[in-house]
Amino acid sequence: MNTIASFTVNHDKLEPGLYLSRVDGDIKTFDLRTVKPNTPPFMENSVIHTFEHLFATIARNSDYSDKVIYFGPMGCRTGFYFLVRDMDNATAISFIKEIVKQIAEWRDSIPGSTKIECGNYLEHDLDGAKELANNYYNIITNWTSRDIHYAQ
Repeated sequence: MNTIASFTVNHDKLEPGLYLSRVDGDIKTFDLRTVKPNTPPFMENSVIHTFEHLFATIARNSDYSDKVIYFGPMGCRTGFYFLVRDMDNATAISFIKEIVKQIAEWRDSIPGSTKIECGNYLEHDLDGAKELANNYYNIITNWTSRDIHYAQ
């Protein structure tokens, strides 16, 4: 079998940040790396879950909703993947920063977090998600298109 692209990234050199993971035609996959790989503590499931609910809801209710393909966590609990269509890097970076900032400042209930709406509605941590967002925003606040490439 061929090695998938994300397994070819040198995780020993990977730092928290925002990276362009791959480009497939008009679809770009961004790596929102919130935690240094192989360096505990990793994101807690309840924090991941809430961050994902907030990010996906904000993204899909934005002016770019028709360009959003997917947002979800990495199994290693060190970040998230965000897939968009027909979006230049600068716009995507700005969009991601805007969403992360909104999560850090979130004041409402967690969208989609009732028993009817969510398959694991009891496992959420809004304060943890806001803290993660605040910490991550501080990392990427000055990130530009020059910074989105993985270290070799």
